[in-house]
Amino acid sequence: MSDESRSASPVSPNGFLSPPNASGSGTPPPPHLRRPFLHPTVSRLRSTTPQASRVPSAAGAHNIPVEDVSAVHSHFSDLSRHTDNARDTASQTNGKPEEEREVFRWTELHTIGDYLYRNAAPSSKAAAVLGTPEVGSPTVLTANGLICVGTDVGRILVFDFKQNLMCVCGEDSQLGAVTALALSFDHTFVAAGHATGYIQLYNLKNPKSPARFVAPTSMAAVASGRQEGHLLGSRIVSIGFVAGRHTAVVSADETGLAFYHSLGKVLFVEASDILRILGKYPDDTMPDTVPTPTMALPTPYQHTFRRRKQRKVNTILSMAPLPLGTLAHPTDTYNLIALLTPVKLVIVGLRPTPRTWYRQHRESEDDVPAKSRFKGSLAWFPSVAASEKEELNPASHKQNGTSSQPLAPVLAYSWGNTLRLIRVFETRVTEKVKNPKNGKISTVESGRIVFEEGGHWNTEGDILLLQWLNANQLLILTAGTLEVYDVRTLKLVDKVPFESWALVSPVLSHTTNGSISYSDAVTEVAHSIRVYKGKIFCLGQHNISVGTLLTWADRILTFVSHGDFLSAINLTLTYYTGKARGNRNGLPEKPEDIRVVIGGKLRELMVASASYAFSEERLTDGTHVTPDGRGVDRTDLFEGLVVSCARACIALADFDFLFEELYQYYFENGITRMFLLQLEPFILDNSTHQVPPRITQLLIALHHEDSRPDLVERVIWHIDPDCLDIEQAITLCQSYRLYDALIYVYTRAMKDYVAPVVELMGLIRKINQRRRALVMGSPTFVTPATDDAMEADIMNAYKIYPYLANTLTGLTYPSERPLPEDEAFRAKDSVYRFLFFGRSRVWPEDEGGKLVLTSDDEIGDEPTYPYTRLLLRFDAEAFLHTLDIAFEDSILNDEKRSVNRLVITKILFEILSTSSLSPSDATFINIFIARNVPTYSQYIHLTPSALQGILIGLAESHDEDTREDRQLAAEYLLSAYTPHDSHHILHLFELAGFYRILRSWHRTEQQWIPLIQTYLQDPDYPPQEVFSSIQDVITTVTRLNKGTLPLEVLSTIEESLPRLLQINIPRTASFLDKLIPDLHEEALAALGPDAHDQRFTYLRYLLGSPYSQETSAESGEYHRVGPPSTHAPSPLRQEYLSLLCQQDPSNVIRELEYLPADCINWEKVLETCEQYRVYDAVIWSLNYRGDPIASVAKAASLDRALSTDVVHALKQDVPQADKLEALLDSLQTVARAAVAVCQGHSQVVDSDVPLDNLWFTVLESQIAAVHKVSVCCSREASSAVPIAQAKTADSDAPPTSTDLERKAIETLRSLVQTTFTTLMSVSTTKAKQTVSFPVLFKRLVSGAAASGQGAVYDEFRVILTGMLESYRSDGDLLGITRQILERDFYEVVEECSRERIRGWGPAMGDKRRCWGCRKTVFKEEGDQGGKVVVSRTGAIYHDRCLPPDFDA
Repeated sequence: MSDESRSASPVSPNGFLSPPNASGSGTPPPPHLRRPFLHPTVSRLRSTTPQASRVPSAAGAHNIPVEDVSAVHSHFSDLSRHTDNARDTASQTNGKPEEEREVFRWTELHTIGDYLYRNAAPSSKAAAVLGTPEVGSPTVLTANGLICVGTDVGRILVFDFKQNLMCVCGEDSQLGAVTALALSFDHTFVAAGHATGYIQLYNLKNPKSPARFVAPTSMAAVASGRQEGHLLGSRIVSIGFVAGRHTAVVSADETGLAFYHSLGKVLFVEASDILRILGKYPDDTMPDTVPTPTMALPTPYQHTFRRRKQRKVNTILSMAPLPLGTLAHPTDTYNLIALLTPVKLVIVGLRPTPRTWYRQHRESEDDVPAKSRFKGSLAWFPSVAASEKEELNPASHKQNGTSSQPLAPVLAYSWGNTLRLIRVFETRVTEKVKNPKNGKISTVESGRIVFEEGGHWNTEGDILLLQWLNANQLLILTAGTLEVYDVRTLKLVDKVPFESWALVSPVLSHTTNGSISYSDAVTEVAHSIRVYKGKIFCLGQHNISVGTLLTWADRILTFVSHGDFLSAINLTLTYYTGKARGNRNGLPEKPEDIRVVIGGKLRELMVASASYAFSEERLTDGTHVTPDGRGVDRTDLFEGLVVSCARACIALADFDFLFEELYQYYFENGITRMFLLQLEPFILDNSTHQVPPRITQLLIALHHEDSRPDLVERVIWHIDPDCLDIEQAITLCQSYRLYDALIYVYTRAMKDYVAPVVELMGLIRKINQRRRALVMGSPTFVTPATDDAMEADIMNAYKIYPYLANTLTGLTYPSERPLPEDEAFRAKDSVYRFLFFGRSRVWPEDEGGKLVLTSDDEIGDEPTYPYTRLLLRFDAEAFLHTLDIAFEDSILNDEKRSVNRLVITKILFEILSTSSLSPSDATFINIFIARNVPTYSQYIHLTPSALQGILIGLAESHDEDTREDRQLAAEYLLSAYTPHDSHHILHLFELAGFYRILRSWHRTEQQWIPLIQTYLQDPDYPPQEVFSSIQDVITTVTRLNKGTLPLEVLSTIEESLPRLLQINIPRTASFLDKLIPDLHEEALAALGPDAHDQRFTYLRYLLGSPYSQETSAESGEYHRVGPPSTHAPSPLRQEYLSLLCQQDPSNVIRELEYLPADCINWEKVLETCEQYRVYDAVIWSLNYRGDPIASVAKAASLDRALSTDVVHALKQDVPQADKLEALLDSLQTVARAAVAVCQGHSQVVDSDVPLDNLWFTVLESQIAAVHKVSVCCSREASSAVPIAQAKTADSDAPPTSTDLERKAIETLRSLVQTTFTTLMSVSTTKAKQTVSFPVLFKRLVSGAAASGQGAVYDEFRVILTGMLESYRSDGDLLGITRQILERDFYEVVEECSRERIRGWGPAMGDKRRCWGCRKTVFKEEGDQGGKVVVSRTGAIYHDRCLPPDFDA
């Protein structure tokens, strides 16, 4: 491949770069992004690489990515308007979008439609004037040899299939709308059921008057036993003829009653016999009047349907008698009738005696929606001869017996969206019957009906109608679709959108008065679709039409008739491959039989398409000119023809037509380029390999002329080598440097596996020569163009390594597919012999070969094993990685071969010892040998001195990047070899940093001190594991030394303390405290006297409380579990307290509480805390030791000292705000601590401490401090004005001396107020001693007067005034809060009350009665009467009386 088309390639699973993308972007990557084929992290010589085995198998094949090359989409002509592009998948059966695919072909019956819907039939007014009968609007349809349509005025229009009106039945009928219709088996009688309950039979030879008439009856006649039949006003929903009889019908009405009518005559007098076969009469009372036709008619003042009727579970959803088939079946004699209700399926036989043969209840109604509960349909398919079914399936022979045997009838029925099948058979059984007259027992044979349940499946919506299209397919109508299912596979065949509301519903007019809901009425369309001999008759609201389910041949012929041969080819191909959707009637079941039938048609279509596309007639037809006279681009037609024919030929595995006849058409018309470009994608996706050489030559030459070497290489890769012009391919590959393709040609076409090695070695030699010239400063090799060319050559030269890896493991390059076993053996043998030959060789070996040289100088000497040395010198790691993969191959197990693992290892060892290799190359050879000697120890045998040299070479290398790789290799080698000079080797390992090996060695030799040092010196050892590892060593040493730790080990640990502390201070403290607590002081000394933070961290681990440990853990430090250490000496505890006062003064008291009292020197504690101004700890400590008086006295002395310091701070010429702030904080701390002492003792019930003295001391010292400070302050600062009011407008200005004085006075006064407040809060406790506030206050005033403080009264006045104002503010706040809470509580309760009384009230009328059972809802007080539900409409029900479809 050319330099411009090469790009960096991704890394393959074997560690090599996969071949470059065949798309060839044409733009090389930047030089800094170009990398050799071997990534450092995937070399098998590295320590971090998973050593996956290289097993030649098909699973490891690497597919070359292929660029999608095809023409841009364009508009197609009428001839090829839907042609697929080469990149398109075969998922589309033809060019039309899936939603436009024609499934049914519909034809409107215009003549019948004109008569029913338009002007052919006279209107009611015209009919009255002319005396002609009014036709009315259609309501129901039946089609069985004739087309019969019932209307809403009781007429029945009968048409033949030529749309001729044969007759109108019931011209004088006044019985209401026809709601059910049936045509007899011989097409001579019509039975009609009316909305009023009447039934009429018409003889089509005399249609004016009914041949038989069945009037409805009344409940009185039924109750008296005089008559059976439908009740007046019960709409007939189903009617049908029984078998082949004319006067035997079955009917069903909407109330759930079904009857068998035998309408015969005796002596010209009607003798009807009516038998009820299903249902019960309603309990409602009916009028006793005898019904007449006039009574049945609705009038403007009378309507049959006044109120919406609640549908009941005994409603008959569908009924059908078993029709006669084309061949008699034993079940025909039983006159079977199938009836479907919402809860059960019943099959009744009328002969020889009426009985129920089958009953199937619905599985579960709990999960069924209310509207789906009353959706059901059924349909029989009668018995037919087996040969008739075979016409639909020519491949099935003698199915269900011979062709003379009838097939069993099948019943399909549905509930909701579930469809089920039942097959019906007869079995003959022998019974013994006793003659009642003579008592003899005789044997008779009788029949039994057997029902076999078939499969079942679910549709997406509720099924409204079922009809059999043929013996294998069912037509199903849902609310929005018309679907076809195959009963053999129980799968959907086809589905098209179909709006059921567009069909006629016989009860749609009943929605006007509310007797039937609109949603229920529009789905009552079971009488609007009928199927007869595969024709689908639909009675719509605006037209009547007939449809046909298109077969596979119909769909293909449709495209052919429109001249779209390409879509016809594509569709035929989908049938051939079994991917076509839709109807497959007429096709065999077995795929091989389908291919036989379709294959011939597919060939004929391709021949016809090519002939027509290039015919002169097409050149003159309208496909080249648009209606406005413009020309049309026909490129897509000819491109699509190649694509379609190529797909078809690939499927047929027959390419003669594609490469001979079709190619000749394109060649003769000068558009060969179009043919080649459309054929190319099929070559690239491996659909076809066997391409005639003449076409291959033209395709390669085409890309050569376009200067696209990347496409040339891509084509060569994917064509079978036997089809290549080898001379042309090699010439172009060498010209454009297409080394991948060149390797493919050499290996796959010429079976020469050494030639690619020779080619790439020659390239490596040129690269080495250029590098040498650059080093020597030759001006010829310093241009940027030369640099870019060299980069491209280097990328190509690196291909030799993946090629060798593939070849030596029995794989092809670059596809990595397995080679045949014999060919793989020859390839490996030839490559091994060439690579490891001891001197230069001539190649090819026959006459005309050239000597393959490796020296940089043309006249230079060739070394031994020149080719191995060349590959090592170019990239030793890559070459050794390749050999490491090849070493896994079993071909090297044969020690008798001239080249095996031992020979290769000795050659590498010889090169290592005699050649001037770079240190890096020598390192990788050592690694390679060290890792493979123990792996293949049964095949590789080296002398101990050689192995010693390898081990020393690994240790003496100074390359830090390969340190871990060298250490791992040394571990491999040491597993099979023990060095003789161990001390020298250990010294080298120490210098090399092979700490893992050293640890293993020292542990084995029980050299504990060096072992500990390896843990500390290894920079790669996890720091968190250093301490646990050393602890294990110490534990082991102590156990072996009878419980004592040797001094030399102890000295080693002491010397290693700085390193341990550097790793982790808390872990070091834990380690020493657990094992060597005597070294705590040495550890702190190692930290240094000025490392306060580190020393505090160390001591806090030993002595800190759990709270401080949690704080340190949050900061990432290791924390202690358990009590404080008992090994810390007193100086360390004292230092910890000192550092605690400096680092964390706020937690000193908590830490003192945590530490055991016996380990604390309280005198030192008091001294240290006072030194670092932790006054609260001083006061707490004195009280904690049981001397509260001394504690309070200490607080008083601290108040005096601190107040004096405040005075000095205020009297300075320039007051220091920071210092004053610190003093005030200390005063506040002292005050809080002192008050806490007083408060604590005040809450003790039996306290012996004089509480009044404690409080007096605290208050006296605080008041004295206020007085001392106020005396030295100005009058303005001593006033009672708060700081917030006295602050100037400039809030950012620095505080003045007056501001500081005022702040100091206010702070001290607030302390006194707080103390008084606390005193008053504890004065009401149940303690034994109580403090009297008046007595204490008088004592304070007297003491102040005695001390000579003249202004003390003013201070008391200000303090008390402030306290009262504070109490007043608190009282006001509590009052406001109480008012807010009271108002909010009232509003919440009021809102809850309103919500509680809200609800739905019962409607007007009797509000105390249930609308379901009409019984009283609310009973006597104390009787709950059950749960009551009120709907949003006002209806009120008991919970148990809710309607099934109730929705509140």
